[in-house]
Amino acid sequence: MLKYKSVVLILALALLSTFAYALQVKIKNKQYKRTHQAALALITGKKAAEAARSLTALLEKTPKDAETHYMLAVAQAKLGKVEKAAAALQGAVDNGLPPGRIIGGTRTGLEVLAETKIYKKLLADHGNTAVHGPMLGCISHDGVKVWVRTAREADIEVIVSEKSDLSDPVASVKERSKKADDFTAVLRVSGLEKNRPYHYGLGINGANPEKAGTFRTIEPLSNGLSLRLAFGGGAGYTPQHERMWNTISDSKPDILLLLGDNIYSDAPQSPEMQHYCYYRRQSRPEFRKLTASTPVYTIWDDHDFGVNDCAYGPRIDSPAWKKPVWKVFSNNWVNPGYGTNKAPGCYYDFQLGDIHFIMLDGRFYRDKQTRKKKKEPAAKKKAPSMLGKQQTKWLLETLRGSKATFRVLCSPVPWVFEAKGDSLDTWNGFKEERNGIFAFLEKEKIEGVILMSADRHRSDLWKIKRENAYPLWEFNSSRLTNIHVHSTMKAAEFSYNAKQSFGLVSFDTTLDDPAVTYAILNIDGKEVFSRTLKRSAMAHK
Repeated sequence: MLKYKSVVLILALALLSTFAYALQVKIKNKQYKRTHQAALALITGKKAAEAARSLTALLEKTPKDAETHYMLAVAQAKLGKVEKAAAALQGAVDNGLPPGRIIGGTRTGLEVLAETKIYKKLLADHGNTAVHGPMLGCISHDGVKVWVRTAREADIEVIVSEKSDLSDPVASVKERSKKADDFTAVLRVSGLEKNRPYHYGLGINGANPEKAGTFRTIEPLSNGLSLRLAFGGGAGYTPQHERMWNTISDSKPDILLLLGDNIYSDAPQSPEMQHYCYYRRQSRPEFRKLTASTPVYTIWDDHDFGVNDCAYGPRIDSPAWKKPVWKVFSNNWVNPGYGTNKAPGCYYDFQLGDIHFIMLDGRFYRDKQTRKKKKEPAAKKKAPSMLGKQQTKWLLETLRGSKATFRVLCSPVPWVFEAKGDSLDTWNGFKEERNGIFAFLEKEKIEGVILMSADRHRSDLWKIKRENAYPLWEFNSSRLTNIHVHSTMKAAEFSYNAKQSFGLVSFDTTLDDPAVTYAILNIDGKEVFSRTLKRSAMAHK
């Protein structure tokens, strides 16, 4: 990254005169993922000329960097220099930029180039294909959902067959992508057989469906099953680490859980930045290949929702950007739900066989906090909440009604207090609320609970002891592609940060004593740790 240092410094200095987001980027853009975000902050902050000069200088050192060509095109387009923008765009295409980055979505920054020769050609060549996706989600015993983004509003058809050539389809569904949803659509396929492999094809605007991926349905609710899932967070855009998605694919998980810090937009007031980061992630061929055949479930954390370690209070409409950010998030994933009508967010639950997953939103309703001074008397005010009143009520009701063998509570930040020193950003800052949830588990005699989390740029196994109940095991992993790393923790049962890594969790509830195995694999596919836990050890005495 040293070869970018001089030009990045130019961008960093320029950021001092722009808006608040740019000030934040200034100290972070030594990483590749931040370089072009810093440039975009200049462009949207009415400093497009400065961005163009800096990007041009950067191209002198990295002439084949497609992302820099692309951002230069955005800067020139903002300045109204259509011919220069088109030339930069050609450079991006020549150096391998996926076409979807240019013609896909409603906020590329390139809309003024619609009448240029290169734009028209890309639209003609790729306008009737999926520019992002297909992405699978919401797998069940009889169906699956398919998410797709097109270049413009389009008619989409998904067909499903047991044969690889897609002959004799057993299901077909049609839908239309809408500009109001950022040219996305979600197609629900149903009527399939349980626990069976399928192939599916995708056709747009009347084209014959072409093979897009595979999936396997699972066992019905409450049935025992073997399930293999990959999970993690910390997926900042890093070209040399994007091969992680291939490594995960090679591990053959049944589902993928992304537990936050999935795109690192860090710009809640900038729709342009949010869209840029989503489009950049969803255009990577490695990511598209994985998610075309592996159902994905996501939640967000601070860098996807707001800014680092953010807490904006429990109100739904304050700050005013909360709902717009939530809308962008919901347009870009294929989750089973996005909170409730009265309390939106990224929380929801789903059950696969007899394994119940409960996904939590740790940001939308998080109380603002200030650290108490040592000599300050104990405050009488109510303890701070991470989840908010409505989500907490939903969580406890969901836990009380669960009859699953395993209940998996997924949080964007670590449950264990020691994971981030004395920081208040994890559940360490919400001790009473977390302990209240754990007390509820004990009171209601809820067994088989496993904790999962992300946020820390490493992979850990933690054991949380409880005086009157079985210990709670926490699987934590959040360095999928990130460069930045956090130190290992001696207090953990195991802690790994030598390379990018992910968690691979295998459940088998068909056994007399159901079991779960947590393995940590690095970006090269090497298993560096494994521990098997028995369901009998997760029961009240």
